[in-house]
Amino acid sequence: MKVSSSTRSVLIFGGAGFVGSNWAHHLLTQTDANVQIFDNLSRRKVEHNLRWLKKLREAKNRLSITIADVRDPSTVRKATASATEIYHFAAQVAVTTSLDDPRSDFEVNAGGTFNILDAARQSGNRPFLLFTSTNKVYGKIERGDHAGPYSGVNESQPLDFYSPYGCSKGTADQYVHDYARIYGLPSVVFRMSCIAGPRQFGNEDQGWVAHFVYSALQGKAVSIYGDGHQVRDVLAVSDLLRAFAAAYERRKVTAGQVYNIGGGPANAISLLQLLNGIESSLRVRVPCRFRPARPGDQPIYVTDFGKFSGDTSWAPQRTVMQTVNDICDWYSHNRALFAPTPFAVPAGKLPTEALGGIAS
Repeated sequence: MKVSSSTRSVLIFGGAGFVGSNWAHHLLTQTDANVQIFDNLSRRKVEHNLRWLKKLREAKNRLSITIADVRDPSTVRKATASATEIYHFAAQVAVTTSLDDPRSDFEVNAGGTFNILDAARQSGNRPFLLFTSTNKVYGKIERGDHAGPYSGVNESQPLDFYSPYGCSKGTADQYVHDYARIYGLPSVVFRMSCIAGPRQFGNEDQGWVAHFVYSALQGKAVSIYGDGHQVRDVLAVSDLLRAFAAAYERRKVTAGQVYNIGGGPANAISLLQLLNGIESSLRVRVPCRFRPARPGDQPIYVTDFGKFSGDTSWAPQRTVMQTVNDICDWYSHNRALFAPTPFAVPAGKLPTEALGGIAS
């Protein structure tokens, strides 16, 4: 049953990416909202997500697309002028990329977020704004920091920005939170753990669950940076969409709040455990190459989502292996998207999709 939402004008920054395209699909098929996607299409293959959305019957007269960059304040202001809701997923998403080019990382993540926030403030609409931050704002959490290896991190964990990526996303995180306090902008921050699911073009720098699955399906070896015992909690993208909807529906409660969002202890898994699960499920062998640990990687991160659950009654529904099966099913219907391309992505292009994954 559709939700009546004819007055909703939704703007999705990074809307062509993994999370953004899934959210756009939900809005177009489950509500009556008008949806504007804002993306610079710099992340590989995201144009396929736009083609998928354009084919929807519901997209006619309700979907508009702006190809532009969040670093351009004038274009951001124009796109934001009539929005009643803003979802900010546009970002440089890889720790490794931030180490190679910290200036661009800062300009996209911190500067781009500031452009969006100030455009929202100047619009006079007081749009609901949801920003996807990352667990990296908590720094290098060690296994001994909590009572057990799979106990969750809640919002009282001290901030400890680590790596240029952690600093840029942390800066954006705090700006979004403060614009709610200072300017009354009804904004929500999601500090996310590992998100996975269909339409994720994962690689070894970001989107590690999908990367492991695709490697197994294609008979490719994977590189493990560190000992492989790093632990993350995995959240299915379908459960994340439910969290977005819950945050909006309960906006009188969630506005101005920061929430840790992830699969929680029940969906916590190490890299090697996930590989073993994939091998058992697909009945394949995935060769592994062990390499030195990379800067900025957390030995363990597991989400305590109790605060958000208390405010909205939300909880994850999909298990890790169900999420793996969802990715496999999507891959089986979209094999052509993974065929080798005869050209490389232009140098200097930055991803415009925000995820709370880890460099695997």
